Amino acid sequence: MSAPPSGGGGALINEVLTDDELRAVLTRLGPESERDAFGLVCRRWLRIQSSERRRLRARAGPDMLRRLAARFPGVLELDLSQNPSRSFYPGVIDDDLDVIAGSFRNLRVLALQNCKGISDVGVAKLGDGLPSLQSLDVSRCIKLSDKGLKAVALGCQKLRQLHITGCRLITDNLLIALSKSCLQLEDLGAAGCNSITDAGISSLADGCHHIKLLDISKCNKVGDPGVCKIAEVSSSNLLSIKLLDCSKDGEGNGFQSELRVLKISSCVRLTVAGVSSVIKSFKALEYLDVRSCPQVSRDSCEQAGVQFPSACKVNFYGSLLESDPSAERFF
Repeated sequence: MSAPPSGGGGALINEVLTDDELRAVLTRLGPESERDAFGLVCRRWLRIQSSERRRLRARAGPDMLRRLAARFPGVLELDLSQNPSRSFYPGVIDDDLDVIAGSFRNLRVLALQNCKGISDVGVAKLGDGLPSLQSLDVSRCIKLSDKGLKAVALGCQKLRQLHITGCRLITDNLLIALSKSCLQLEDLGAAGCNSITDAGISSLADGCHHIKLLDISKCNKVGDPGVCKIAEVSSSNLLSIKLLDCSKDGEGNGFQSELRVLKISSCVRLTVAGVSSVIKSFKALEYLDVRSCPQVSRDSCEQAGVQFPSACKVNFYGSLLESDPSAERFF
């Protein structure tokens, strides 16, 4: 067999393929490792790969964030979350948020869980600089209050998902702001925000009619009035309410809702009569979690003649640390 000819017998791939054609090749690559390898070919391919990157997970640091913004101009999702058991305080700080607001203007998803070094000052800048933001997670960012997040609500009116779990300084004032500005909100995670009351949830329901997922676990000032109001107003959209470890759960309000998932585990005041009343309102229910509710058991429900919807799975037993695949399919 003869050796391949040397010299200029064929065209170089970079001379034949345009940038758009190389982008088409990149989109056909599956695993992340293949897409990363694409950028190792040459500087041109690296530039194209960088311009097409949409998700980025990074560490804190204004200088690093500026370089990342320049290299990856098409990023839509940015994750700066910190591991609560391994993060170094302060980690992400307000200066980082200032860079994000100024350099990632097209950002749609921003995750900042456990970033305990950020404050209202930095978060307010996000509201000024990220008008396209649709999802924000500031769970367990313990310095945040209504002030910073109200600025986000005002400036990020396309917001569909907001997670503020563990932000204990949040009050009804934020929910009022959301109801006036973020009318497309679908997912609110507010577990542990124990200054939120029925009045705040009712105000949220007045403006946000598209709520699908609501987590107000450990919000002990929220009871029947707030839950019933939002379940009734968002009846055609609402998929799941989580009320874990709440102490004011009662017996419903006689309305009808298309709710499919209800998690009310660890609710010590919940009774069999309350469960019976709840399922009369939620006849489309497909999953009910009543684990660790001391007054509710399979036997007590059977003895009381409680009739669950035919398609509903009821979880009476098991550890709260274990997820149930029957419920996970809704998320």
